[in-house]
Amino acid sequence: MKKLTVITLAAVMLLGTAAVSSAQSKYGADSAECIKYLSYYTEYYKQKNYDEAIPNWRKAYKLCPPQARQGIFVDGTTLVRRLITKNANNPEYKRALVDTLIALHNTRAEYYPKYAVTALNNKGTDINNYLKGDNQAIYDGLEDVITKLGDETKASLLLFDLNSAIALYQDDKLDAEKVIEIYQRNVEILGRIPADTDVAKQTNTDIKNDMESLFVGSKVASCENILAIYTPRFEANPDDLDIASNIVRMMSATENCTSNDLYLRAATTMHKLQPSAQSAYFLFRLNSSKNNVDEAAKYMEEALASSDIDAATAASYNYEYATFCVKNGKGAQGFAAAQKAIELDENLAGKAYYLMGTIWGTVSCGGDEISRRAPYWVACDYMNKAKQADPSLAEDCNRMIGQYSVYFPQTAEAFMYDLNNGDSYTVSCGGMRATTTVRTQK
Repeated sequence: MKKLTVITLAAVMLLGTAAVSSAQSKYGADSAECIKYLSYYTEYYKQKNYDEAIPNWRKAYKLCPPQARQGIFVDGTTLVRRLITKNANNPEYKRALVDTLIALHNTRAEYYPKYAVTALNNKGTDINNYLKGDNQAIYDGLEDVITKLGDETKASLLLFDLNSAIALYQDDKLDAEKVIEIYQRNVEILGRIPADTDVAKQTNTDIKNDMESLFVGSKVASCENILAIYTPRFEANPDDLDIASNIVRMMSATENCTSNDLYLRAATTMHKLQPSAQSAYFLFRLNSSKNNVDEAAKYMEEALASSDIDAATAASYNYEYATFCVKNGKGAQGFAAAQKAIELDENLAGKAYYLMGTIWGTVSCGGDEISRRAPYWVACDYMNKAKQADPSLAEDCNRMIGQYSVYFPQTAEAFMYDLNNGDSYTVSCGGMRATTTVRTQK
């Protein structure tokens, strides 16, 4: 009773000091009653006497216009959440309370635009927490929040939204195309949400990983679905960077979906519109996997000519290109790439020399008997260099030397061409040139 008397006196004092015209404009036509119940519920709320605060808050909420005080919405969300928890076993009443909670957030956002982002993000969290089991309501509510807030959306809401969309898809209430669109949009929004601390960065990373796992696990983006949805879109707009990027991103995240023609075409469009060493290398790998030898070579040469790769990357690219050339009969290009790899990274010398020896061991030269056999001398030279640079290759190198040595000319054959063991000999063949030493079979 004593507390109530103090509250009543406080209300009377407040009424006595407020100008009538001002009170009517801010607190509505029945300003006295509005102020009284604002004072009542606030005092109980400060004392954490929520059971007494609730009926007085209800009166204030009913009597006061929205602009009377923002606290009526902020405090109201706390009080209504308590009621929701308390009435968890009364579904009908609980749903009415949830509707009230959502209305509080919406009204706060409307009348207090400075705090609209906070209000709508809180609304999204409450929708996900209190409407569990009603995927349609969660989806509709979160889509409304995300549409209004965009990059200011709370990161976790993007995950909740995708989860509800997938649930609707599984209930045949949303088509695959829409779910794919939501996933892409939410990932893009997440990528733009600022993360000023290590904790925030880790949170965003975790949410991104969770979204990807959820999406891939849902099987919504089957390769068949992606092809059906995006093939006509791409064909209608083959130079649209957004469409091409979406295709590459979707197919890269989908199991066994990167060997089709649409993926290659989309990746090619991306490189055409935003060329880089990385995208050129990516196209080299794609075309190589499809045995498009000339196309693959073109893109690797483009990557190697780029100025935006460091020496270590260039060395790795050159060695990979040399290997590719050996496999595809491009000896001279492979030899040059292997040489460049050694120049950029001496640690690659053993493997690169081995490739260079292999190239000379497989080149086909015309001319006389010595000219046809001379490349095997050069091949052995490089195998010896390879095992000196990397002793772990010795066994393989010795095996290859043994194979190449059987093609050395007989001593009598060499003598017929006025050549002896140890003589210097220059070989020019297949676009390559080397000086070696004459050797005959023993």
